[in-house]
Amino acid sequence: MDLDALRHGDLSKLGEAVTDWQQMTKKLADLQKDAETNLKAKADAARWAGVNATVSREFITKTAAEFADAHTQADSIAKILSDTHGELISFRTQLTAAITRGAQQHLSVIDTGEGTFTVTGNTRPDWASDPSGESGATDQKVVDALRDEIQGILTKATQSDNSAATVLRLLVDQAKYGFTDASYADRDSAAKAVAAAEKLAKMAKNPADMSLDDIKSFNRTMETYNGDPLFAEQFATRLGPKGTLQFWTEMTSAHAGARGSELDTMKSLQNNLSLTLASASFSDSEAMQDWKKGVIAERNTNFRAADSFSPIGALGSQVMSSLMREGQYDTEFLDDYRKTLFKRDEVGGENNTDALWVKGYDAVDLVFGDGNGRDPLEGLFEGLSHSPEAATHAFESKPDLDRLLATTAYTDRGPSLGHALEAAVTGVGLGDSMAAAPPHNETQVQIMANIMEAVARSDGGADLVGRGMGESFGHMAASYMPEISRSFGGPQSEAIFLSPSDSPEGLQRPEVARFLAATSLDPAGRAGIVYGESIYTGSLLDAHLSDPSLYDGGRDQVLHGIGRNAGIIEGIVGHSIADADIEKSVEAEKAYNDSLKDQGNFFNTALSAGIGYGTAVLAPTGPAGAAYAGGGGFIAGVAGMAVGRLLDGRELDGALDEAIYRNGQDLSNAQDSVNQQTQWSTQDALKRHHVNLPKDGINTLIGNAVNEGWESSNDILRDNKKRPN
Repeated sequence: MDLDALRHGDLSKLGEAVTDWQQMTKKLADLQKDAETNLKAKADAARWAGVNATVSREFITKTAAEFADAHTQADSIAKILSDTHGELISFRTQLTAAITRGAQQHLSVIDTGEGTFTVTGNTRPDWASDPSGESGATDQKVVDALRDEIQGILTKATQSDNSAATVLRLLVDQAKYGFTDASYADRDSAAKAVAAAEKLAKMAKNPADMSLDDIKSFNRTMETYNGDPLFAEQFATRLGPKGTLQFWTEMTSAHAGARGSELDTMKSLQNNLSLTLASASFSDSEAMQDWKKGVIAERNTNFRAADSFSPIGALGSQVMSSLMREGQYDTEFLDDYRKTLFKRDEVGGENNTDALWVKGYDAVDLVFGDGNGRDPLEGLFEGLSHSPEAATHAFESKPDLDRLLATTAYTDRGPSLGHALEAAVTGVGLGDSMAAAPPHNETQVQIMANIMEAVARSDGGADLVGRGMGESFGHMAASYMPEISRSFGGPQSEAIFLSPSDSPEGLQRPEVARFLAATSLDPAGRAGIVYGESIYTGSLLDAHLSDPSLYDGGRDQVLHGIGRNAGIIEGIVGHSIADADIEKSVEAEKAYNDSLKDQGNFFNTALSAGIGYGTAVLAPTGPAGAAYAGGGGFIAGVAGMAVGRLLDGRELDGALDEAIYRNGQDLSNAQDSVNQQTQWSTQDALKRHHVNLPKDGINTLIGNAVNEGWESSNDILRDNKKRPN
């Protein structure tokens, strides 16, 4: 920066820009609030069907998100400009003070252009008569000191100006269309993120020079910045697609067989590198677009460590997929990457995919912890499990879904595929307990129907449950309790079995019954169904007893319908366990009870975060809905109390040391449990909404309804699947 530019430049224009951006930020904040609380909230609550249920709701959701991103970007720009303006004003003040001080010492400071300047001492008029021979008003040390001071001020001003320009340019480049959600409090924080990325990328280009202490320092920095958009984009693009894949190849080779603290460090590094690359994938900068294309192009490249003696290394797709197990990647990137892997995986058919990915790669181990990364679809599926939209896209094709499910008989990809399918049909990413579950759209319901059909097949479909997917199937069943209940309730049951789904009648009773029967044979799957039914039953009771207008009929009819449905679902579970003739053992009972506790914690967390697993929008509108929300929503409502009873192992009334649902292999206990749980939930709802009905009469009504449903479950199973005599 030129001396005169800082000294005399018009910084008022920059000040005006700061004011303009600050005002813009305030206006965008109002628009963001309006979009979220008015536009999007109404869209989420609307009972739309057809095109409105998918295209319109999706458009409104994305529009509301754009307003949020616009506000975030404007706020970051305003803060960076304000920070830079303040710094330049400060540097100008320092420069002016230094020049004034120099003049008092008879020094002149002159701008000589292109960032240079001179500091000279004024010539003394009496120099010729001075006996000391000094010809200046001051000595050279004073001149040099002032020169260094001014140079330091100009250097810092230049750094401030240049870094502001850099981060603003990078910030704007993050989104090709629309706005970025990158948020920075000031220029320094953005500049530090970029500098950190440059430092780490430089280190990663020379992995052989990194000691374990270097890796720990590298990892600490990456842990700090893995969610920072500018850091992530700059790290990935400076390292490049090939450099990124080679870096991880070198790390896994150099630290193969890591144990103890070294293993912990490498696990953490893999986690943070995955999160960083996931963050980077959302950037639309030209350099990042090239990175994403480059990674896909390198999918069949043989990556070997520099010191490897084997000519066979890891495929690029194996390396990249091993870095997809954590973090949410950009949907468009996942779509493109997934298409190339699916196409390649098809070559192996249903029973020979291991020959494609595993055979011949015995020395490849790209994962610190469980797994080895040889099957790239395992890592891809874990990536999809964190990106529900991309997961839904992945399984829209029924032929693809059927083939992938069939491959689980010959691979170890079952658990990861289950996670991806769960995200696809529920709309909630794995471990994402802080985002509300959206209503199921038509595509999601169709995928769920296709999964149920696959599990329901008589030629071994039920075997899918035992391939590590039982827990996911249980979560999916819980999420689809409204649609499942409609399939059992039949036509005209929508007034009782409320559903936020865009396709509430999209599941067929025979497939639903066989799916529930198969899933119940897995302890975690069975627990998921039990919790899902209890939550949905509690939610229905809450909704109907708080707003009688939802059903045009007597309360007895509503309560009977809800109780009968609980009996059907739990009856299918109970009879399926009995039909399977599972050996009654302490080990089997413990496995189920442990699952009941683990799944209880899962659903308790989900309810605490407002995820209703298919029931989140059942709360009535109007005053009743306001009272419901004000009362704590699901976790303080009937559903939350039902989950609490299951978690705590509350004992059946009149039974000593016999907790509800705990004796999972006892058919009588299972029937008593659903009866008791439904009666308790009904009484909770009556009390919560101040509805005065005779307790004994209601308990009898509910008991009879549940028992009726329990008996009906016998008929449903007999009509839809082969059962033992």
